[in-house]
Amino acid sequence: MDKIQMLKERREALKQAGKAVRSQIAALVDEDSFVELAAFSYSENVFFDEKAHGEGVVTGFATIGGYPYYIVAQNFEDGYGGLTKAGCAKIAKTLDSAEKQNTPVVYLLHSHGVKVGEGVHVLEGIAELLRKATALKGSVLQFAVLDGEVYGSSAALASVCDVVLFSEQAVLSVSSPFVLSAKAGKNVKATEVGGSKALTESLLPALTFSGMRDAAAKILAVSDLVRIDAVDAELNEPAPLLNEKADAASIVALLENGLELGADTHPEVKTVLGRLGGIAVAAVVFDGVRLNENNLRKIKSFAEFACCYGLPFVTFVDCYGAEATLGNANSACLREIGEYLNMLDAIDTAKISVVTGSAIGLGYSLFAAKSAGFDYTFALATAKIALFEDEAGAEIENAGCDREKVAAFYAEENADPFNAAKGGYLDDVIEPQFLKQYLVAALEMLR
Repeated sequence: MDKIQMLKERREALKQAGKAVRSQIAALVDEDSFVELAAFSYSENVFFDEKAHGEGVVTGFATIGGYPYYIVAQNFEDGYGGLTKAGCAKIAKTLDSAEKQNTPVVYLLHSHGVKVGEGVHVLEGIAELLRKATALKGSVLQFAVLDGEVYGSSAALASVCDVVLFSEQAVLSVSSPFVLSAKAGKNVKATEVGGSKALTESLLPALTFSGMRDAAAKILAVSDLVRIDAVDAELNEPAPLLNEKADAASIVALLENGLELGADTHPEVKTVLGRLGGIAVAAVVFDGVRLNENNLRKIKSFAEFACCYGLPFVTFVDCYGAEATLGNANSACLREIGEYLNMLDAIDTAKISVVTGSAIGLGYSLFAAKSAGFDYTFALATAKIALFEDEAGAEIENAGCDREKVAAFYAEENADPFNAAKGGYLDDVIEPQFLKQYLVAALEMLR
């Protein structure tokens, strides 16, 4: 028998069995850079008596923008991308290699769950895979790219990833959206159940993309910010417009190569990866925020990302403290505060805060106070720092107090940042247009 001819026939059969997924990989990575691993492994489904070419998953390594990545891609053409015990083991083996080489992983997920007939075997395989993927957090970046339906255990794998990217047609759900719709007695589109705009409370959709080249560009942008500590960059000229208006959009514009994660989730809190003077930072930009369990959870999750990958954590504070509603009183808001403070304490890189608007009550204590662990705290000259938002709030909290004294104490001129600076709680009060220069100098010192 001609063994070379046999190899060619088997390779061609393999390519035909996963034509679509290999086309996606080719569109994502640099041209001709993908090297497939364990291509000829396959197992037989005892229920359907079918062979799963490549275990229903394509694995290998490639470059994106010249940088190396391991690739894990589910083959939807093989049993709707169903996970198997052998497929889980194949992915886990790829993750072992990624850990040894300290190389990021990109998952192209497209699956309806598990293959029928595997029984408890695949459940053990899934547990092993999820444990392995979780163990990589903080050492190896993991990206999930979703361009179709992702249900069941594959959705759980996406939840472990650092960054989840959604296309317009992507659907992510632990259960089939059709089952969920039927149980709810509704007839809704799958994207209305598990699309990126439907999952804002899950904190999973980090970025959206249109086409694989766009996904590649965003993967590369995040990777560069995490992987490269500093690049050559000159201090920008002053930004005089900040003297006129230091709002959230203006602050975000100060960040070089800024990339907002989770933009559709509680947009009053912007979580942005970017650079200041070439130094990569994780920045939280507040936009007139009143705290509740949901936006606190978003901040905590982003602080965890900064902690995992050793990024300086910078807060730009415009926060009026906790949301004063009955719903917020009976929520996990207080628990989220405790968990956020625990995560803040775990960050061992630079922690810098700038009060850009108002820092009222917990808005100051949690996100600007030196006692919370911030290395440097600045305030713009136009900022406001106070215990209460206004005299009315103080009167409610302190019934029977002298109204005139309260009014004087909370007058605009007595809530400016200079009073906080008198107590030694601020390192400096800054003219807004020079904000970036101060931040870069502080980051350089703390490096």
